[in-house]
Amino acid sequence: MKNLHATKAVMKPIMRRIAGLFSGVAMLATLPACAQQSLPTPVPNTRVSLAEVELDGPALWRVADEDTTIYLFGTVHALPEGMDWYRGTISDALASSDMLVTEILTDESMAATMQQLVAEKAVLPEGQSLRALLDVNQRASYEKAVAGLGLPADSFDRFEPWYAAMMLSMLPLLQQGYTPDQGVEKILESRAGAGLGRGELETVDYQIALFDQLPMESQISFLAEVADNFDKMKPMIDAMVAEWLEGDADGLAALMNDSMTDPVLAEWLLYKRNRNWAGWIDRRLDQPGTVFIAVGAGHLAGEKSVQDALADRGIQTERVQ
Repeated sequence: MKNLHATKAVMKPIMRRIAGLFSGVAMLATLPACAQQSLPTPVPNTRVSLAEVELDGPALWRVADEDTTIYLFGTVHALPEGMDWYRGTISDALASSDMLVTEILTDESMAATMQQLVAEKAVLPEGQSLRALLDVNQRASYEKAVAGLGLPADSFDRFEPWYAAMMLSMLPLLQQGYTPDQGVEKILESRAGAGLGRGELETVDYQIALFDQLPMESQISFLAEVADNFDKMKPMIDAMVAEWLEGDADGLAALMNDSMTDPVLAEWLLYKRNRNWAGWIDRRLDQPGTVFIAVGAGHLAGEKSVQDALADRGIQTERVQ
């Protein structure tokens, strides 16, 4: 079995790229999360219908009162090169804003911070092994997925299941052309310029703690589903990106819901955070100005989205692209 130091050495060259994917608990809004049939009937919401808004590019919503405008833009944290999405209403909305708010603030220290937090929070107690936590079928599926990455079977033995699930989710995308350098947040930050104010909804410490505090049963379930669907990962993300590019939030939600299985994971990683962010938006409406909020597209699609959480507070959202 590799020791922790050796495993970290293997992962260190890609940690900076993983850090760019991690924002927003990264692509996990697109990974298995919760069974559709387990959701309660949603309360009626006050979202403005699409009316004559044309689906021409990624979806953009607006929340406004007499002196405050807040844009809500769903992002993809890593994309292949050549995606044409920054135009029209999105460009105008960012140009008119006083502040760009993302899930977390990223800078050059992010990779080192993540590496430290992973060492602190993602490592199993001494004497435990990841593969020993899995049953025979889970272990076989997991080892096949790890081999598909070109890595030894014991590469993540010292880590908790949530971390191995993240690696199995992210590394295939990095290997097949997806890069955080082309991710939406990266492009928005480059277009915003130094003069635009910056804000964050969470911290990377908080995001990693979300995983670390998951019940072990949910962590193992998460890992097992990712391993079982390893060969489908990139085609699934490709399909979701296509829906995102078209601005079809309902289509994106339908693709996501097809793979949802664990209500605990969904509540912890998606719905609870959506409610928290709706509270942040509600409070921000008390201050004048224009804010552009960019969060993972999964948070703005389907039931229990940020828009639904705002509706529960009596706040109307308007689709503007």
